[in-house]
Amino acid sequence: MIRTGHKLALACAGALAILAGAAVADAKPKLTGEQQLTEMLKDRVPGKPVDCIDMPMVGSSTVIDKTAIVYQSGSTYYVQRPRIGAESLDSDDVLVTRLTGSQLCSIDTVQLHDRSSGFWRGFVGLDKFVPYTRPAKASAPK
Repeated sequence: MIRTGHKLALACAGALAILAGAAVADAKPKLTGEQQLTEMLKDRVPGKPVDCIDMPMVGSSTVIDKTAIVYQSGSTYYVQRPRIGAESLDSDDVLVTRLTGSQLCSIDTVQLHDRSSGFWRGFVGLDKFVPYTRPAKASAPK
C-alpha cells in the first residue's frame, strides 16, 4: 500500500512539474496590437489606400486587438484601421458584415459579436483600406 502511495505521489509531482514548466514557457510578454501588426507586415510595403475591397476574393481576416482588421486577398494584406471603434476590437470577436454588393467599403460598418455568447459587443466604422504587398524581387543583372 505504501509503495502505491509513493508511486501516486511521484506521478502527481511529475504532472505538476510538467504543468509548471508549460506555464513558464507561455509566460512570454504579450505584444501590443501595434507590435502584432508590425510583425505581421514586417516584409511588406504599403500601397495606395483604396475605398473598397472585393469580399469574394478575401480568404481570411485577422482582428488585431484595439488596432486593426487585416483582410487577406491572395498575397495582399488589406489593413483596415477603423475611424470609429478601433478600441473595441478584440481578437476573440466574430466580425459580422452586411454587404449591399460584393464589396466592403470605407463607408461601411462591421459589427462585433462575442465568440462565446454570440452577443453583440459593438461596431467599428471603417476607413480606407491600405494594401500591403511583398516588394518585387529585383532581377539579377546579366
